[in-house]
Amino acid sequence: MRILKQLFEQNQNWARKIKSSDPDFFTKLSEQQNPEYLWIGCADSRVPANEILDMLPGKIFVHRNIANLVIHTDLNCLSVIQFAVDVLQIKHIIVCGHYGCSGIKAAMDNQEHGLIDNWLRNIKDVYRYYQEHINALNSEQEKFNLLCELNVIEQVANVCHTTIVQNAWKAGQELTVHGWIYGIGDGILKDLDVCVTCPDEISQIHRIK
Repeated sequence: MRILKQLFEQNQNWARKIKSSDPDFFTKLSEQQNPEYLWIGCADSRVPANEILDMLPGKIFVHRNIANLVIHTDLNCLSVIQFAVDVLQIKHIIVCGHYGCSGIKAAMDNQEHGLIDNWLRNIKDVYRYYQEHINALNSEQEKFNLLCELNVIEQVANVCHTTIVQNAWKAGQELTVHGWIYGIGDGILKDLDVCVTCPDEISQIHRIK
């Protein structure tokens, strides 16, 4: 089928529901976007930011990729962060991973997966960094879950190490970076107790003077 008719019908039903509850919603939405949050999440179809947070369009700026990675050579991700911080003046960056992440799972095995192996190398580096801690766990599921969490923590650090975020802090901009993880099995978010608000809270080697 060249035209996915069902999806267009669903879109029309959705738009009607929104307009019935707020007739001016799309008019106001088209005039500007003013979100306070940037969500950096996984591209997994089971982890939609707006639905998880019960937020309507316009409330959260979103970037998603395989395994919610923040890589310093990824101009796509960096451009999103720069636009969110410098133009939208968002106040919170949320890096959100999820349990059961296929990208994390693939990085834990020794199989060849094709082009994505180059991307997964970044997760393997996280595994290598925490290898002793991860391997001390008994079950493969525990190791899998821990790597999902540790990957989020490392990506929070990567966000904080960018010149974009550090320059915003130097300019006195209110900006906090958070690390969360989502449970697909129960729909609940978990705060990983990673919250960075200024350069003093990151490693000395990564601070820009």
